[in-house]
Amino acid sequence: DAGRTVSVPFTPGRTDVSQAQTDAESFDVLKPTADGFRNYYTAEAIRTPAAALVDKADTLGLTVPEMTVLVGGMRALGANAGGSTLGVFTDAPGTLTNDFFVNLLDMSTVWKPAAEHVYEGRDRNTGKLKWTATETDLVFGSNAELRAVVEAYAYDGAQKAFADDFVKAWAKVMDNDRFDLKKS
Repeated sequence: DAGRTVSVPFTPGRTDVSQAQTDAESFDVLKPTADGFRNYYTAEAIRTPAAALVDKADTLGLTVPEMTVLVGGMRALGANAGGSTLGVFTDAPGTLTNDFFVNLLDMSTVWKPAAEHVYEGRDRNTGKLKWTATETDLVFGSNAELRAVVEAYAYDGAQKAFADDFVKAWAKVMDNDRFDLKKS
């Protein structure tokens, strides 16, 4: 749900290999130890969560704005690993909104460490818990280049641009390595 009609390009099924031709167990060594897009991180990860996100974005061929819009959209949709609510800065998870960006920049929230790689965002005046986040989420507010993109998506009139950019970035990732598709 994007609050408006959004058309998402979709190309069904890869056709380069069948399930019968795949040795699923051989892929166990490729199991990720970190995925910043889904707020997933294990003790076996060799990079910090934020560095792992940047590495994965680079591997996917994403630009800084594409990485940013995908993370913000994934958080708004509540698409975290294991159903985690870390970084889901919205009261309407499952809806494609720019809430992640708006609430990340909310100056009434004070962030403090709560556990390793986990932070609590509390109301500056009341101390009431508002949000929980990972360092991957908060880097979008602390890194100058990322913050500039966040600010562009956080303003009131940015919802359409945000949804359109999310769809474009999503389609780009879904079509990665699809050598069977004709590129225009």
